Amino acid sequence: MVGVVCGMERCVGRVLRRIFLYPGIAAFAARQTMRRCRCSSSGEDKEESNQVTSMLKHLIFKVKSTGPITVAEYMREVLTNPVKLLGIWIVSEWMAAGKPEVFQLVELGPGRGSLMDDILRVFHQFRSMMGKCDISVHLVEVSPKLSELQAIKLTGKKIPSEPDGSPVYKKGTTVTGLPVFWYYHLQDIPQGKCFYLAHEFFDALPIHKFQKTKHGWMEILVDIDTEVPDKLRFVLAPTTTLSAKAFIQSGETRDHVEVSPAAGVIIQELARRIENSGGAALITDYGHDGQKTDTLRGFCGHKLHDVLIAPGTADLTADVDFSFLRRMSEGKVASLGPITQQEFLKNMGIDIRLKILVDNSKDPATCQQLLSSYDMLTNPGKMGLRFKFFAMLPHIRLSAIDQEITSKKSKSLQLPVAGFSKIVFQ
Repeated sequence: MVGVVCGMERCVGRVLRRIFLYPGIAAFAARQTMRRCRCSSSGEDKEESNQVTSMLKHLIFKVKSTGPITVAEYMREVLTNPVKLLGIWIVSEWMAAGKPEVFQLVELGPGRGSLMDDILRVFHQFRSMMGKCDISVHLVEVSPKLSELQAIKLTGKKIPSEPDGSPVYKKGTTVTGLPVFWYYHLQDIPQGKCFYLAHEFFDALPIHKFQKTKHGWMEILVDIDTEVPDKLRFVLAPTTTLSAKAFIQSGETRDHVEVSPAAGVIIQELARRIENSGGAALITDYGHDGQKTDTLRGFCGHKLHDVLIAPGTADLTADVDFSFLRRMSEGKVASLGPITQQEFLKNMGIDIRLKILVDNSKDPATCQQLLSSYDMLTNPGKMGLRFKFFAMLPHIRLSAIDQEITSKKSKSLQLPVAGFSKIVFQ
């Protein structure tokens, strides 16, 4: 048994090195190699069945929560569910970090817990390689209601709150046997090597809006409409505010800028922790690299909604300015991106996965739906350019790659960063 496990680890290690030297084959190669390395048994069939059940449960939970979904949304879930993307990304960075035996998996704003549930299933699939690791799950969540849903999703039951005064306000054990803790603040999570995820988290943080005028930068404020007393309106501050002086760069060329101080504080904390303890952070969100201006918008019932009408009835969001996040890291860490969803998905193997699904489908309608979903996700005119991926890593993570490439030690290359490396054929 030891020989089988060691052989499998070597095999998976080889394929992951190959995957991320040629990252476009990630999804397909990992799965195929795992199958080849495992001894054929009824356990393998059970594993495949569990994967299908996991996806089905995820979709049923989604439909029960938000109502029926479109065919396009269904195809997007099947084609690019995070179990094949973010989970593999974390495994790759864990390997690049030297396979630490102890680490913490942290998610900011875990929503209903579906993403973390998928990632833990990926870890379970790699249990022969990661099984001896001391892994703990840490969730930063301020909503009591969402923390209840997360607890049920991850542990299978409701979890009572801890006594007041403790930085951990809830704790339990996941269905896969890992300890899980809930916090209100990132800084309350114990120090140590962590892998951080923030999926559609930063776009919901409050922003300040500034407008360039002939008198300088003025902050945009919300005031009562003098003509309609029960209506709100945007107005310019009468003078330059301290926040404008603090957040606007001297060489700023835009005439309208949005800044999230809360995002800056969180990025500074992430950068400090990664600099001191290692690990990595992956941020995925709608955003730009310092080019956009007015992006604040409201959504009610999945439709655009005036942000100042019926406050409290719509979700408010603003595109993430990744150039601001990079600046707030203060050079403590290396950053990659932002890159587009199109580039990240292609690097992570969506083209190969699409080919497999199409080749295995005998229904022309299903094939067309797959191709339409792929087009929606990767087409620059649709979702391909809007959603972005951004990574924060220790400086040594990238310098090690550069040194090994320079010295041409091709047989022992450090793993390039998954999803952010272009496909290279040699």
